[in-house]
Amino acid sequence: MSETKELQIEKNQGGKVVFAEDVISTIATLAASEVEGVHSMGGSAISGITEKLGKRSYTKGVKVEIGTSECAVDMNLVVKYGFRIQKVCSDVQEAVKNAIETMTGLTVVEVNIFVQSVFFRAEKNADQETPAEQPRVK
Repeated sequence: MSETKELQIEKNQGGKVVFAEDVISTIATLAASEVEGVHSMGGSAISGITEKLGKRSYTKGVKVEIGTSECAVDMNLVVKYGFRIQKVCSDVQEAVKNAIETMTGLTVVEVNIFVQSVFFRAEKNADQETPAEQPRVK
């Protein structure tokens, strides 16, 4: 099980705001998934099995370190084939930084991207017809 650390931000209004690491991870994952060229977040074999069993994890492939007013994010990505990997990673870094800073007020000091794999879409060969597409002989 993942350990949940919390960040407390003290405010002058007499209260405090507390962020769990999973909140920051979820924001980062959702921001990255909206970038064109990102297929999915990478993760361990265990998290893949857990997801197949029906428990979706929005923090898969994301590690967050938080301080008093700053955070750093490490992300594992699977990039779609045909996209410039450097551009996709740059766009993900910008999207994640903007989303976290806008939603939480934390300063994002770094977003490290680790490209774990490239996703290839299987293509049908024109020579291979499926049984439904084969002409019928009477």
